[in-house]
Amino acid sequence: MNFAILIGSIALWGCVHSWLASLRTKDFLARVVGKSMMRIYRLAYNIFSVLSFAPILLLARFLPDQNLYSIPAPWLFLTLTGQGLSALLLLIGVLQTDALSFAGLRQLFEPDEKADALTTGGLYRLVRHPLYLFGLLFIWLTPIMTVNMLIVYVSLTIYIFIGAYFEERKLLREFGQAYADYKSRTPMIIPGWILRR
Repeated sequence: MNFAILIGSIALWGCVHSWLASLRTKDFLARVVGKSMMRIYRLAYNIFSVLSFAPILLLARFLPDQNLYSIPAPWLFLTLTGQGLSALLLLIGVLQTDALSFAGLRQLFEPDEKADALTTGGLYRLVRHPLYLFGLLFIWLTPIMTVNMLIVYVSLTIYIFIGAYFEERKLLREFGQAYADYKSRTPMIIPGWILRR
């Protein structure tokens, strides 16, 4: 039963999260509330995403659970070091983009809508989605794993790969050939792994 509750909750969250991120939804909202009100959209979207995911974490914490493993020392220090490095690289990845725009803050103070630039340097030379890569590394290096955590992590991993696919369709529409060229030479999430057609 826990399995169904957690997967259903994450699936619902993922559908809403993806729907709110879609260009169609943004265009619809821009027509309804006006383009000037869309300046708060990114910030509101980020806040909503975090707050709406919190109940899933609470479910995972308070539903009946069972330990799968607990990594002992000295291996514990390796996983914690890996998590620390992943968190640092995640922060660097955010800073290599326009971090204020990413958070939704720049849009509040700069009314002129400027086009986002395609970031291909730094960590973005290794993979097209370093934030996903280091986020996944962070969660999977958790030294204590329970059944509920495993369900959440597997579900999130699947959602991230599906979400990256749809995000890339949006990026191709936004950046055209420049993104297609970048996509052809840079792996999506796993370094060194480019799917050739």
